[in-house]
Formats: sequence, structure tokens, C-alpha cells
Amino acid sequence: METQISEPAGERPRAAVTVVIPAYGVGAMIRDAIDSVYAQDRADWEIIVVDDGDTRAGAHVASYLSDPRIRFLETDNGGPSTARNRGMKEVVTPYIALLDGDDIYEPDFLSSMIAALEASPKIGFVTSDATFFGADRIGELFSSRCPQSLPASLERVLRREFNVFAMTVMRREAIMGVGGFDTSLISSEDLDVWIRLIEAGWELAYVPRPLVRYRRRAGQASRNSGGMLRTALTVTERARTRLAGRPEALAADEMCARIERQILIDDGFRHLGEGELSRALSEFDRAGHDQLSPRWRRALRVLRVAPFLAPLLMRLRRAL
Repeated sequence: METQISEPAGERPRAAVTVVIPAYGVGAMIRDAIDSVYAQDRADWEIIVVDDGDTRAGAHVASYLSDPRIRFLETDNGGPSTARNRGMKEVVTPYIALLDGDDIYEPDFLSSMIAALEASPKIGFVTSDATFFGADRIGELFSSRCPQSLPASLERVLRREFNVFAMTVMRREAIMGVGGFDTSLISSEDLDVWIRLIEAGWELAYVPRPLVRYRRRAGQASRNSGGMLRTALTVTERARTRLAGRPEALAADEMCARIERQILIDDGFRHLGEGELSRALSEFDRAGHDQLSPRWRRALRVLRVAPFLAPLLMRLRRAL
């Protein structure tokens, strides 16, 4: 159904926040994202949609462009970091809110997040919990999968004890002051910028409610886990170098070691799936079997005496 855009009653308030939405491969779902901004309980917002090389994005956004609060920018496909940086450069409001093109704000997202941000001038960005919807994990909380244990300190972020949900609201001076997102990273670009913001002296605030509906799409779980782990290691190693001499360097160092073990485990399962049992067992041994679940520790003992069961076990793993 065609969206009907209605003007707010009375004089429009001066915008306080700009919502930056990258658009690539989200199709008509971007309309749900934009509509969720229209549904906010405060109207002092603008939207910048950045077409990240998606030739069809303009058609889905066209009906909104008569509203002067909405701008549409085009750029070559460079990934979400490039698109976000492109949009943020155009922002003049004091606050910047992030929204992916296939996700949805709850109606009180902006009001709740900005209230938390304005509690102290030291707070540079604020995050919240989220609810999964879509292909799987329907109704589960982000925090049930990715802990958000307070306080939201640099040490806890480094240890992944506090996980920043990506749909944040930030002070423009904070995010631009650290140079925005690192476009050289293929993943973990969010983690990288959160670490750099806290390193720069900005505090992180947290609204302990699910204020975003986070869409799970079919096949999302099958992304390149090995590549993502290696990029997370790069981000954490860089943080460890920058933090040399600070107390948080120990947390970064311990996290690097943990990720290295996770990479060995991931490589072990990859070798197992490719039928290379001896290489798989070698990687598991190097990582330490305590990194595996009790079920897989038992399975490896079985494989050492019955290697022909490897294909069956891998099929079962993918099905779970």
C-alpha cells in the first residue's frame, strides 16, 4: 500500500537528529524503516538515505522525497561504512541516529535515546536492546545472544561483556571527531568505532529496553564466520596497540587470545566439513578442547576411532 505522508500539525520543530539509512539489497523493506521514523513520538528529525550502489533503491524511496526532511544521496557500492560516512558528512543536526535499511525503530526510539544522551554532556553515544524478527530467532532479545552487562565500560566492550547494538544515537561532534567508520574493514566496523569513541573519552549510555526490531534474513547465519573473526581480531589488535600503558590493554590482549582460539575452532570445523579429519583434529588440539561444547568434545573422541562418522556429524551441526 502506498505510504501517505502527512505534515506535522503546526510549525515544524527545528531538527535535532538526522537518521542515516544505508540502502543496499533491502528492496521495499526500506519503506518499513522510513515509516518507523515517521511513527516516532517526536517530529524533530531528518532522514538521509544513502543509495550504496543499489540501482533499485531510488524507486522505493521516491514517494517520500516530496518531504523536505528526507534527502536521497547516491554513491558507488562501498559497503555500509562508506554509506554511513557519506551520509554523516551531510548532517548538520547535533545528533546522528543509525538505522539499517531493513530494520525498524520502535515509536519511542528517538525520544528515549536522545533523553539518555542529554543526561550528560560527557555521553557521546547511546545504545539499547533490540528484538529479533524475520527468518529466525523471532521475539528473542539481542541481549539474550549478545550480553549487555553494565557498566558499559571500555573493558567490558573489549571483552564482549557489553555488546553495543548497532542502531545507536551519537553526538555528531563525537562520531566525526574520531573520523567516522573505518571503510577498510569488511566487518566489525561497528565494534571498531565504539572502541575508538570510548578511547577518545566519550561515555556510552544504555537504554535497557528493546527499542529496535532487528530483522533476521534467510541465510544470515551462514555468512563467512572465519573472515568475520579475523577482522574482529584485527580491530582488537589495533585497540591493544593504541591502549598500550592503559589498564584496558590487558582486556584487549586477553580478547585477542580468545579470538585466536575461536579462529582455530572455526578452521577445525571447516576442515572437518571438507573431509580433512587430521587437519581438523590438529586445529581443535591447538585451540584447546575446553573451547568446544561438551557435546563436541564427546564427538571428537568418537571421530578418533570412527572417522567415517564425520560427514554425518557435520550435517547434524548445520541442522542445529
